[in-house]
Amino acid sequence: MKKYLRIIQTLLLIAALCLPLVSCHGSAGKSAFEVPESFDTSRNYEITFWAKNDTNLTQKKIYEKVVADFEEAYPNIKVTIKSYTDYAAIYNDVITNIPTDTTPNVCISYPDHIATYLTGSNTVVPLDDLIVNEKYGFCGSELKYDGVGEEGVAQKFLDEGVLDGSQYLLPFMRSSEACYINRNLVEALGYEIPDVLTWDFVWEVCDAAINLGKDENGNYKLNGQKTLIPFIYKSTDNMMIQMTEQRGTGYSTEYGKILLFNDSTKEILSTVAKHVANKSFLTFAIASYPGNYLNANQCLFAIDSTAGSTWMGCHAPLQDIPEGSIREFETLVRAIPQFDTENPKMISQGPSICIFNKDDPHVVLASWLFAQALLSEEVQLAYAETEGYVPVTNSALNSDAYKEYLSLAGTDYNEHYDVKINASKIVLDNIDNTFITPVFNGSASLREAAGELIESTVRQIRKGKEADEEYYEKLYSDVISLKRLNVDGNAADAAYDLGPLPKAAKTLIFSVCFVWVLIIAYASFTFVKKKRKNKKD
Repeated sequence: MKKYLRIIQTLLLIAALCLPLVSCHGSAGKSAFEVPESFDTSRNYEITFWAKNDTNLTQKKIYEKVVADFEEAYPNIKVTIKSYTDYAAIYNDVITNIPTDTTPNVCISYPDHIATYLTGSNTVVPLDDLIVNEKYGFCGSELKYDGVGEEGVAQKFLDEGVLDGSQYLLPFMRSSEACYINRNLVEALGYEIPDVLTWDFVWEVCDAAINLGKDENGNYKLNGQKTLIPFIYKSTDNMMIQMTEQRGTGYSTEYGKILLFNDSTKEILSTVAKHVANKSFLTFAIASYPGNYLNANQCLFAIDSTAGSTWMGCHAPLQDIPEGSIREFETLVRAIPQFDTENPKMISQGPSICIFNKDDPHVVLASWLFAQALLSEEVQLAYAETEGYVPVTNSALNSDAYKEYLSLAGTDYNEHYDVKINASKIVLDNIDNTFITPVFNGSASLREAAGELIESTVRQIRKGKEADEEYYEKLYSDVISLKRLNVDGNAADAAYDLGPLPKAAKTLIFSVCFVWVLIIAYASFTFVKKKRKNKKD
């Protein structure tokens, strides 16, 4: 009997040891990070940086240079870059690696992503104490490079990285969305393009383009081609979010209560449905990249990130269509359309930096030293000039070099491509008009839901079906269920389902279960064998 009890005790011990491995991802806890008194330079460190560069070779070289310069200043710290072309891929890989504590040290992220990462105890490092640290902070006395300094990061951008009262993100670059306009086609319809676009103006022009009709050869009279999609929106997530913000009808509260599924949202969707039915509007998911249609003279209004400006216009340095398909026209850049021109609203976005916690605080400090190097004026200016981003540090924003860069718009079609610089100016001119969405555990799903409402409505109309009250009621129900949204209370307080477990986690759980089966089988076999032997004796 004692032997049998020992077997049970052994199994319980194994279960206790395995429990942390099979617990829900993000639930494993770590000790809170504390800044060491001093950085141990006698040791060697290896840290990883997960970055996004949009396949832009210039951006990749900037990252490589900052790593080389950093490693020269800190020869005991080796930085390995893993490049991504998609923020979602970074997010998914981080989620996969949290259970096994194999997250990167420094990572490009969005606030919505961080909110999910924070479901694990002390998974992400709060940066408040690091920023003001006398030795290693923005004005650190022991930094081996020129730090951010007293001017610091623009407060508007810095505040966007605050979650639950703590600074979890450092802004790296900032962007917004812009409307890229084929001036020739719009003016051919008899319209003058205003400095501030309204939704009514855009919809009216787009309908006029389609209503002009086709010629006897089946070509649209406006552009003489078989294809004409007057208005294409790249991110329908942003489209819905910004429309609800402009109308003041609500997307969610800062505490995570979901407001999206209301009558005002139905009015937005009804407007979208009307113009899809008239063939004057489509989305990226249906039509493909808006810049391709714009550059082929097949689109009047293309809304995309300011960071995508190098793809917009017939002289864009980056093109994704054959040269023979490009048509000559003048590209104008405006802020996104507004409902109230006296109170404009546009989203603030762009890459930010987070640091993941590790058991060794010196590794975290090494990660912070590298993350802060990304905010140097040299890096900020170089990266901002690659696309329609703006720097986030006051020293870079106010530098003579940056002012000169902006003043040279249109002097060439590469570094000083006018569409790119004009897109940056849209962000700079509207910093006080930008907003960010509330961030909470589940806000990433709510963002997806906002876009899905538009995408589903577009698909419904393209199938020749109606979008009536019954349709919208079902649409709301389906999207709420699909995205596992808690619409009855505060989403921030809800135990959100993070979706299907990553493959690695499933494999781990299966392996543990299989080992359990073997242990129980072996224990049972041993018990039966001994019992038979005792009978024989």
